[in-house]
Amino acid sequence: MRLRICGIAILMLAGFGFADHDQRPAFRAIVVAEHDMNHSGMVDAATPFLGRLAEENNFAVDFIENIGRIDDAFLAGYQLFIQLNWTPIGWSQKQQKAFQNYIEQGKGWVGLHHAGLTGDRVLRSGQENWTWYENLFFGGAGYADYITPPVKATVVVEDRDHPAMRNLPASFEIINDEWYEFDRSPRANVHVLARVDESTYLPKKPMGDHPVVWSIEKYGRAIYIQMGHDAGVFRNPAFTTLLRDAVLWAGSGTPRKKAR
Repeated sequence: MRLRICGIAILMLAGFGFADHDQRPAFRAIVVAEHDMNHSGMVDAATPFLGRLAEENNFAVDFIENIGRIDDAFLAGYQLFIQLNWTPIGWSQKQQKAFQNYIEQGKGWVGLHHAGLTGDRVLRSGQENWTWYENLFFGGAGYADYITPPVKATVVVEDRDHPAMRNLPASFEIINDEWYEFDRSPRANVHVLARVDESTYLPKKPMGDHPVVWSIEKYGRAIYIQMGHDAGVFRNPAFTTLLRDAVLWAGSGTPRKKAR
């Protein structure tokens, strides 16, 4: 059912929350989800998955589909921000500043797929790039193109010591996804955890070095996962393991490395 709390659309599903209701949740996560024409199926698959994950791991999770009330006071109640297929382009300056303050406090962030749309190419008339988001989250890399329709490709894990990656095989297939291509590799400015093997599919504009999972160690607990266009990823045990471990790591309050 849908409830209105402080003017924000909150999606509440039975059982969402934490497993032992006599305990305080280990952390509280807010999930921003966009039901647009391209990503509704993925959002519908992600919602119960994240709900079960919260139940099984003693954290609380809320869902919003309206970012209009995001501000410092709202975000103060959360330790993890999950950006589930919602591009930051078009956020108001107030929302951008609140989000930036939140991240710079060292709180957790997991961004999937559409959260990585940055660069001038994705702007609509009258919109401006969010420079902080592009430069600091994506190492200055801007979106260039993507494969349509989605295709199968192999992901190669680069850092199996990272808490988000340690339960994954050395490589795994994603059956159906858009492989965003950026105008440059972000590798020089982020910690690459996995890349897509461009020899396993036909890129539009080959990057050569094509990271698809990385952490932003400047902010301690921030991680981007480029996969997540299609609902089928939630039938892929490698992807669900990656997302589970990324969420638990980013929400844990114990970054792998301290923010510099």
